Amino acid sequence: MANGPKPRVSSIADALAVVGDRWSLLIIRELVFGTHRFSEIQANTGAPAATLSERMRKLEKHGVIERRQYSLSPRRHEYVLTAIGEDLSPVLEALGDWGARHATREE
Repeated sequence: MANGPKPRVSSIADALAVVGDRWSLLIIRELVFGTHRFSEIQANTGAPAATLSERMRKLEKHGVIERRQYSLSPRRHEYVLTAIGEDLSPVLEALGDWGARHATREE
């Protein structure tokens, strides 16, 4: 078996493995905008509930978001950015600026 070229080691690739899909970035956007409840995040992103749950678990596992209980009966949770998640704010701002200049759809 021949040894082919090895993929480049990249912090960009590592970051994309954590937050590099549409739904994860939209979840983070909503948290930056102050939306913290699952149902509101779902409504504002349009993500299917199962997809949203899976992405939020992944973001929580990687320390980007934190789930906090705000009601015992019924048991309810809200989501907040951690310091790691807050570090993504400039990335989202730059992506939004780029989108406004180059990718915004006409309404």
